[in-house]
Amino acid sequence: MTARSTIEAPVLVAGGGIGGMACALALAREGQPVELFEQSATIGEIGAGLQLGPNAFAALEALGVGEQVRRAAVFTERMVMMDAVDCSEVASIPVGTAFRERFGNPYAVSHRADLHAALHAAAAEHPLVRVHVGARIAAIDRIDGPVAVRTADGRRFEGSALVGCDGVKSVVRDRLVGDAPRVSGHVVYRAVVPVADMPADMRWNAPVVWAGPDCHLVHYPLRGGEQYNLVVTFHSRDEEQWGVTDGSQDEVLSYFRHIDARPRRLLDLPRSWRRWSTADRDPVTRWSEGCATLLGDAAHPMMQYLAQGACMALEDAVTLGRAASACRAEGGGVVDWPAAFRRYESARVARTARVVLSVREFGRLCHSSGVERLVRNTLWAGRSAERFYDALEWLYGWRPERCLAH
Repeated sequence: MTARSTIEAPVLVAGGGIGGMACALALAREGQPVELFEQSATIGEIGAGLQLGPNAFAALEALGVGEQVRRAAVFTERMVMMDAVDCSEVASIPVGTAFRERFGNPYAVSHRADLHAALHAAAAEHPLVRVHVGARIAAIDRIDGPVAVRTADGRRFEGSALVGCDGVKSVVRDRLVGDAPRVSGHVVYRAVVPVADMPADMRWNAPVVWAGPDCHLVHYPLRGGEQYNLVVTFHSRDEEQWGVTDGSQDEVLSYFRHIDARPRRLLDLPRSWRRWSTADRDPVTRWSEGCATLLGDAAHPMMQYLAQGACMALEDAVTLGRAASACRAEGGGVVDWPAAFRRYESARVARTARVVLSVREFGRLCHSSGVERLVRNTLWAGRSAERFYDALEWLYGWRPERCLAH
């Protein structure tokens, strides 16, 4: 294959969610043609709200969509944890001016669809990105370049490289790693409620966690405060299978009888629920092989406790784009994809593994009971904002200009 044809051969991106769109945009902005394959017939994002830390905004700025996402986001005043049993405040972290000065960006909440739409619009407008809908990559024929894949309807595509952004049940990961998802047993219910239905004393401009034994609730405003995102999580009594279904209010109520009436009244608000049985994976030391790699949930699926799933996917995309650019410069204009993927992977494996493991531990703290709950409630008593910021530096201090360092 000539250098010219190698330059023009597209990278194939499996999955058109937040990670896939960010990946396509990052690579295109570095001059690389991309063909993205989305299994759904239309482009969109399910779910409700998500939280965006300063690290996410740093990545979004690098992707050229920071301003678009900011316009649709709600900038919060603090992050709060409350004890759902006695309604005492466990921790409150201000995220105003001092926070922004420390980390260079704000903390905000957004609807998933708004974030996805900004990424999709930028990717769709880029001349180097081509999007295929109704095109699920079902088989991978070759990963030593040129890569070759087949869609579920029998079409075959070749490209210079393959990036699996196809989520927890990733077809690409099955080929590269071959491990099984770890079904957590934690069930998440999500809903959006109109602000008029939200109790006046709960309309806080903050992501608020009500931590209870083996359960918790989260609420925060969306879309200019016109809606509130409501998320509840509990340890299921049943053996769970990973997936998304319609929810049952009776099931939710059965897990929250032992918390205080003040947070429990929120459970009566949604008109409908969506139910997620969650899964993650144990971190691995390698997720690339040949001219194929993974990104986002396909590489490091995590539970929701630190609100970093989308943030890590955005960081991944920027880092992958920078690694491709560096390896094109070193290759005299042709990207050495195995080298680029090794550089990307070496910059991301330890960081994302730390997040996955920290998420598990923070979830345990949120759901603690008995003496452990009492200990948790004293952990951050009297802590200054600056000490909170110091503890969060490893997470929120990520910068694109340093993303290849490890």
